[in-house]
Amino acid sequence: MEDTRGHKKVDGQLEGEARRQFTRALLADLRALERMIDEDAFETGVARIGAEQELFLVDEAFHPAAGAMKILERIDDPHFTTELGLFNLEVNADPQPLAGDGLARMEAQMLGLLDKLRDVAAEVDMMPVLVGILPTIRKNDLGLENMVPSPRYRALNQAMTEARGAAYDFAIRGTDDLVVQHDSVMVEACNASFQVHLQVDPKDFARLYNLAQALAAPVLSIATNSPLLFGRRLWNETRIALFEQAVDTRHKGHHLRESSARVSFGKRWVRNSVLEIYKEDVARFRTLVGTDLDENALEALDAGRVPQLKALRLHNGTVYRWNRACYGIGPNGKPHLRIELRVLPSGPTVTDEIANAAFWLGLMSEMGANGEDVATRMDFDHAQANLYAAAREGLGARFTWLDGEEVLAQPLVLDRLLPMARRGLVRAGVDAADATRYLDVIEHRVRSMRTGARWMLQSLAGMKDRGSPGERLTALVAATVARQKTGRAGHEWERARLDEIGSAKSSYHKVSQYMTTDIFTVQPDDAVELVADLMGWERIRHVPVEDGEGHLLGLVSYRAVLRHFTEMQKQGSADAGTTPVADIMRRDVTTVTPDTPTLEAISLMRRYRIGCLPVVQDGHLVAILTEEDFMNIASELLIEKIED
Repeated sequence: MEDTRGHKKVDGQLEGEARRQFTRALLADLRALERMIDEDAFETGVARIGAEQELFLVDEAFHPAAGAMKILERIDDPHFTTELGLFNLEVNADPQPLAGDGLARMEAQMLGLLDKLRDVAAEVDMMPVLVGILPTIRKNDLGLENMVPSPRYRALNQAMTEARGAAYDFAIRGTDDLVVQHDSVMVEACNASFQVHLQVDPKDFARLYNLAQALAAPVLSIATNSPLLFGRRLWNETRIALFEQAVDTRHKGHHLRESSARVSFGKRWVRNSVLEIYKEDVARFRTLVGTDLDENALEALDAGRVPQLKALRLHNGTVYRWNRACYGIGPNGKPHLRIELRVLPSGPTVTDEIANAAFWLGLMSEMGANGEDVATRMDFDHAQANLYAAAREGLGARFTWLDGEEVLAQPLVLDRLLPMARRGLVRAGVDAADATRYLDVIEHRVRSMRTGARWMLQSLAGMKDRGSPGERLTALVAATVARQKTGRAGHEWERARLDEIGSAKSSYHKVSQYMTTDIFTVQPDDAVELVADLMGWERIRHVPVEDGEGHLLGLVSYRAVLRHFTEMQKQGSADAGTTPVADIMRRDVTTVTPDTPTLEAISLMRRYRIGCLPVVQDGHLVAILTEEDFMNIASELLIEKIED
């Protein structure tokens, strides 16, 4: 939800006259932009770069910490700003020339700002983490209470939710499957990216933007760092699928009418000008929010001033292309155009991120130097399909490359693109030592296939059957925090170990940390024989009973099944197994929620002498807790309770 910051007032969803006034301002901004391009009013001949670093804040238990406002008050530095969630922050690097030591200066500044953040965060028992999706984030962290208390975020959430007209449904298929529903755009706060900006001349914009589109897939393939969401193993870069669904305002329906998502790769190549992108976005997407409009862009031009284009920039901030066109005004007062690469995830380290940027910038420089438009050699649909292949498979992706050639991501990068990126950085005047250092990081990572995503998945596999699912995810975050402090690039990291969670293990005070979400259930009209067999097959002693929509109706225990068959045997009945589950299930079931404290759950089990607690959220069964789930942590929790 970028680019709406800086506006003092952001109104809610626009209606009636307010929408018409904002639309008029939007159209005036477009006409002013077109006039500025025709009159060569933009800064040219400058290759300037910039970056935005998004990150997570975690507490001492390595779970999301809603401390953004507290930290911003203490840090008092304009380089830091909010993101959507209170457990997110954004760090903005100063613009640098690409030539010379611009990349190294950007890295040094980011490292210094991150060190500053670590020091301030430590004062309030928090830590920053660079990762595309935080492994320990949970659905119940995504309530509106954890949204930054900013009018622009509230307004956008309200406008998008009203425009959608229904709950947000998410379905992502990977090694595991994720099917979940949420009631706000807060799921977008699960994402953290490293966004790279490149200033380009208006006359070259269309050609270079198309090149950025074609390069998005191979650049993403080397940088994946988001394979997990809510404990599910999904895409190598799950952010791509998650973000597209998180702010999708399209209505569901049975009609075949084609419509566009607010997060997308786009629909076609750009033919002539940046205006095509802005005009398409105005045509396809209704304005969601407004702001104070204290400037007429055309009148500003007539008066010799550079217009702010507030309405256009605000609308642009609610349409999330993976390569975004950006209008800005530099410190010198001159307007400029930028291409913002948005596919890259946060992490694993600042060095990795700058190396990713160097790879992209080198390719943009070298492939953009020959004046050729990649649109003449690649079908747009192939470029789009390549991006999703990279997001799913990372370096194992198969692309349809230039002139229809079928290639694999890893050899394409190693054999062709890396040498090209090296030449491009030299062409751009980047210091030779810096170019070598950053692209060597890419080469070592790609040869070893050790992306951040691969490190996470291999670490998780190495901890298989050890600890609880929550402990394994916590170990990933603990190891990430520890290794980021060393400064070593991600491909050099040793795998995460379960023992790295240390004292955080005893901080698992909510049942969501270890509850079992892979559960077996029956419905009330199922036969008791099915329940009996299910208990035997899966070696379980409790089976929840739910309706077709997942609402908990009751619970069947092993004792109830045994008692039923014993009674039927005494009566000489031969139909004991055909009795419906509804006849033997317990209906007055004690339940907990994912946020229930562990000590409270233990107390409930003792008080009512029960061995099972269904976990219910919004009336739906989401998990189950049994006595066995407490075995590994009970003694530790008791010790902690005594000490407290």
